[in-house]
Amino acid sequence: MKIFVIPNNYELYNKSCGDTLYNTEKPMVYTKADSALLKDRKPFFVPDWSQEVDAEAQLAVRVCRLGKSVPPRFAHRYYDAVTVGVSFTTRDILRQLVAAGQPWELATGFDGSAAIGEWVSVDKFRDVQGLHFRLDINAATVLEGRTSDMLHHIDELVAYVSRFYTLKTGDILYTGAPVAPVSVHIDDHLEGYVEDRKVLEFNCK
Repeated sequence: MKIFVIPNNYELYNKSCGDTLYNTEKPMVYTKADSALLKDRKPFFVPDWSQEVDAEAQLAVRVCRLGKSVPPRFAHRYYDAVTVGVSFTTRDILRQLVAAGQPWELATGFDGSAAIGEWVSVDKFRDVQGLHFRLDINAATVLEGRTSDMLHHIDELVAYVSRFYTLKTGDILYTGAPVAPVSVHIDDHLEGYVEDRKVLEFNCK
């Protein structure tokens, strides 16, 4: 099982991070280890080796069949469900890695850094490219977005990733955060929604 993450896929997010630094003509892609997956409402343990842990709420897509070099017009056949995923980053460690010209994985792909909610069949929605999703922390909405605002739409992302990686059933694609990340701390309670459906809930410890 592979976890793909698409950073910088919303204009508002890019502006908050200094969009002149990013070329969004093609999607950016990075991966997380399978041990990053956090599901079934298990708690997220805030790393004791970081002083600045951020959370990004993203719409996640579940791959449902084997595929390689999938044409965009057929990409919708290769995923069957969506949910809210939370991608965690140790921001202070990331800055150190970037400054040293080193890979990001220690800051972005560590154990438990990919929380995932309950899957909802795409058949439940009229258009997955028109969904509203949000993240609440301690009962207050802190992140929200609409998939219609993506710079690269879901079918395009599925097709693009499949050029470089063979898609397999159960792979997960995080499609980007709509706004800047928020900090999380021990004892925070996180809840994620797709439209009005709660799909994600867990605590930070």
